[in-house]
Amino acid sequence: MTKFNEPTPAEVKEQKLYLNMGLREDEYKKIVELLGREPNYTEAGIFASMWSEHCSYKTSKTFLRQFMTEGERVLMGPGEGAGVVDIGDNQAVVFKVESHNSPSAVAPFHGAGTGIGGIVRDIVSIGSKPIALVNSLRFGELDNDNSKWLLKEATDGLAYYGNTIDIPAVTGETEFDSAFQGRPLVNAMAVGLIDHDDIQKGLAKGVGNKVIYAGLETGKDGILGASFSSEELGEDRKVEIPDTQEGYPEVGKKLMESTLEAIKHPKLIGIQDMGAAGLTSSSAEMAAKGGHGLVLYLDQVPVDDETISPFEMMLSETQERMLLVVEDGSEEEFLEIFRRHGLPTAVIGEVIEGDALKLYYEGELYADLPTEHLENAPEYILESEPIEQDELRTDFSNEDLEKVFIELMGHPTLGDKSYIYSKFNSGDKNTLQGSGFGGAIVQIGDSNKAISVAIDGKGRYVYSDPYNGGKETILNAFRTTIATGAVPIGLTDGLNFGNPENKKMYYTISESTKGMAEAGKALNIPVISGNVSLYNETKDGPVHPTPIIGMVGLIEDSTYLQDAWIDNGDSIYLVGELTEQFNGSQIEKLVDGVARRGERVVDLKTELERGNTLREMLVAGDLKKIAPIARGGFIIKLAQLASAYDLGVDVSVDVRADLLFAETPGTYIVVGKKGLNIKDGIEIGTVGGDDFKVSAQNFELYMKQEKVKGLWGGAIPECMN
Repeated sequence: MTKFNEPTPAEVKEQKLYLNMGLREDEYKKIVELLGREPNYTEAGIFASMWSEHCSYKTSKTFLRQFMTEGERVLMGPGEGAGVVDIGDNQAVVFKVESHNSPSAVAPFHGAGTGIGGIVRDIVSIGSKPIALVNSLRFGELDNDNSKWLLKEATDGLAYYGNTIDIPAVTGETEFDSAFQGRPLVNAMAVGLIDHDDIQKGLAKGVGNKVIYAGLETGKDGILGASFSSEELGEDRKVEIPDTQEGYPEVGKKLMESTLEAIKHPKLIGIQDMGAAGLTSSSAEMAAKGGHGLVLYLDQVPVDDETISPFEMMLSETQERMLLVVEDGSEEEFLEIFRRHGLPTAVIGEVIEGDALKLYYEGELYADLPTEHLENAPEYILESEPIEQDELRTDFSNEDLEKVFIELMGHPTLGDKSYIYSKFNSGDKNTLQGSGFGGAIVQIGDSNKAISVAIDGKGRYVYSDPYNGGKETILNAFRTTIATGAVPIGLTDGLNFGNPENKKMYYTISESTKGMAEAGKALNIPVISGNVSLYNETKDGPVHPTPIIGMVGLIEDSTYLQDAWIDNGDSIYLVGELTEQFNGSQIEKLVDGVARRGERVVDLKTELERGNTLREMLVAGDLKKIAPIARGGFIIKLAQLASAYDLGVDVSVDVRADLLFAETPGTYIVVGKKGLNIKDGIEIGTVGGDDFKVSAQNFELYMKQEKVKGLWGGAIPECMN
């Protein structure tokens, strides 16, 4: 019989070992009060993971409750592994975005790769077949070896995992800023397709029903990973950096295929991915949702190291694992499915009366905890402090604007991202529009129905004006979605912020989520899933506050896309007014090296009306392209459009020249037929020729389109070389 010499409950208390697990002093006292006794070592570790910010959202729950989470198409909202939205014909899409920031900062290849694995298992555990991957990435400036290394390793890791499991990466977005130096953000999103009848939930119920483990053997990697991800990445962190979690996509593909087979079995009760906090969170959450208890016999768990203790087994974050609850008597049928795919699998427990999670190893009881206590972490409302406003700069007209244009077009944030997406399997016959310019469009089977997928985040806007920047985070994804002709039907959020115990950061989280909630309601787009990642800081300070929005839209009939190619002679229109909106902009960053804090003016009513009008014109065939103006302003978006389609343009805009670089919310460049009557729109030029010509008041930029495309295309490769 194996004996693990774990510290006694008294030693856990006296030596304050719980602090090194991530528990606070007051939280430990609360646990003692709830249990009526001191927790043992394994129990303290379980509480530490379940009550970590990463698992419990104990600081952010109060903000998440603001979001609209219900709608006529929502079949499953927040609370499960992913959300589900109806798209008609008994079909639905399943999607979620999730961060893998801390692992990617420490080991970018495996950190990013396991982010893909985890988000895919989330949507597979609902019962869906994955059809698309999406990514949102942030790195420091590419003027130093560390940022170059992080970019290469993280994107190689994403590509290795995604390509091996053969799911296309259809779109994404990437930004480079010194605010992310040493602390990259890696957010991965997955989209799946499912029939209504196949939707599964992660729950455990029915006394006597069996618990099945399937997937990779449990190892000592990622132990206390959830607690590690709930602290700043500094020298004074309490939780040690865990052993690197490695992704095994070959195993992940087998697990995906076998899980989709098991989900069809009528005797499946519930299923959940072993993600953050591994076996602990999956078992405790399934038991709590099912209103039952669970007993696990840990000596039955497949392991790759015979010296692994119950503490390590429960808190390991070894990848490629699933937990199932199946009807008593059917377990052999499920085991056979996983064995046939060459995966380790075992019956490791059963559902019991009550609400306790009981853990045995070789007959010895290692934990006996009520799941309601594990699920009900304390919630915190912290102190906030409003942020002082800056005097905004509203005029850049005295700058050398041609030089500004050249430098911005050659910056990695605004340049071509094919260095990144060319690494990925980018789609098949169902990918009607993939990475390159705008949101993705994925056809549903052989029908004319399609979905659009967009992802976006604007950290500089949120930094500058948390409240309105929060609105813009939703609005940017909305604009990208309507620009494909799709009607937005749901969104998922990845909330990336610094330390909430900093009063100004807490204020930023509060104000930005308030703005996001208001925008979601105004646009009538429900939040169906999401993820919160706090403590994204280094010793030099926090990253820019960067909420990421993944949005899915529905296209009932995609035939209009057949005539949507831009041709020589098409007219170019500016929709909306270019105003002095420079705070948080790229010209402000380039010229002044700052992001000034001040109001960004947003009009939700106009945004909705304008977006819907343009979308309807695109579907009707009057417009061929909708390009929302964002980073870099009008002139950069026009240059990106011209470069992506390899076409010249000749436009004239009667505005002060520096307003060509203003990042005014709700403005668009659209391409379509001549002489269109577009509300708030003016015809400004045509497509065609070999030149890039843009004129404004006292300004004219004349450049060969080939040179413009060269600046855009070389932005990242020239830095990396």
